[in-house]
Amino acid sequence: MLYEKVPFGNIFSFHNGKSIKASNIGEYPVYGSNGIIGYTNSHLYSNSIILGRVGAYCGSVMYCKDSFWASDNTLVVDVNEKADDKQFCYYMLQTLNLNNYAGGSAQPLITQTILRKLLCPRPTVEQQHRIAKYLSAYDDLIENNKKQIKLLEEMAQRLYKEWFVNLRFPGYEETPIVDGVPKGWKKVPISELISYEIGGGWGEESPTGKNTKEAYVIRGTDLYGITHGDLLSIPFRFHTESNLSSRNLTDGDIVFEVSGGSRTEGVARCLLVSSVMLDAWRNNVMCASFCKLIRPQTGYSYYLHDCFKYMRATGKTEEYDKHSASSIVNYRWKDFLSQELLLVPPSEIIEQYSNYSRSIYFKLVDCSLQISSAREARDRLLPKLMSGEIEV
Repeated sequence: MLYEKVPFGNIFSFHNGKSIKASNIGEYPVYGSNGIIGYTNSHLYSNSIILGRVGAYCGSVMYCKDSFWASDNTLVVDVNEKADDKQFCYYMLQTLNLNNYAGGSAQPLITQTILRKLLCPRPTVEQQHRIAKYLSAYDDLIENNKKQIKLLEEMAQRLYKEWFVNLRFPGYEETPIVDGVPKGWKKVPISELISYEIGGGWGEESPTGKNTKEAYVIRGTDLYGITHGDLLSIPFRFHTESNLSSRNLTDGDIVFEVSGGSRTEGVARCLLVSSVMLDAWRNNVMCASFCKLIRPQTGYSYYLHDCFKYMRATGKTEEYDKHSASSIVNYRWKDFLSQELLLVPPSEIIEQYSNYSRSIYFKLVDCSLQISSAREARDRLLPKLMSGEIEV
């Protein structure tokens, strides 16, 4: 069954967002053209669809059920909910590739005038309700897994802090502290906990010359997404045999970002590579040029990874940022490895900690995979439901 098509102007009304200086704190999210860009203590709208209005992400489609601020790079979309289902409209807009309708010579721009003339499918409101309910089941699963990931991340950081910052590790009551260090522990440079490290590569988009070996490539911009639902979206490239063989990631390796960032973001993001990830990728994987492959000494992968995460969260890694005039951050990698001292407990403490951390991390990666699977299933159904090819 094919649905009738009607002009946007028959369904939607549009409002321009307003400029605001977003910060890292505040009660309400601030939406830019590609999602949340910060927070504020004021809000303009609630339970509305948001479109990217200008720039590379012009035409992007977002939906916030709570109160929010929309920046001047966005349009806010209103729907008469007696005539149309708002959540259905959000799904429908995602299928229309609105970026294709952008004008402007200097940078892409989509206007209310353009949007009002576009045509979109319009099932009956009862059909809209059914489609939205069907698709929202996937989004609910995605949201639940996102919340679980956040809790697991907080759990991992609390565990690390409790054992290695507050020094409340198993047996701490019977362990004397000598010069600030538990008896039997020691402080060593990070380099002593690493057996192998090397910079990444980028390869070629297609087989060229000696670049014939296939492998995924993890960039600094991919590190967050891999553990938050975008594990399967990293680039696939072709490499020389020698470059890949010296950089092919294995279970327990750590990818550490050493260049990129911005004046406010910095670098030093990291990722622990697990067997579950490698099984999901089903191919060779290496890190990109702006990252380092770290292969920890046997048994230290989870400890070192969680240590890096804690150091970045508390601002410690920023001491090794080197800012350039172009806003690119280049990490003082060699200084970081040789000058930064880590508190290292006996092997039995490391083993106990790794067992706890591993169980948390594997649950987190499983949540990320569930998000990927739910998104894939939803996005496969979305155009068929919107076109009427599949009825519910």
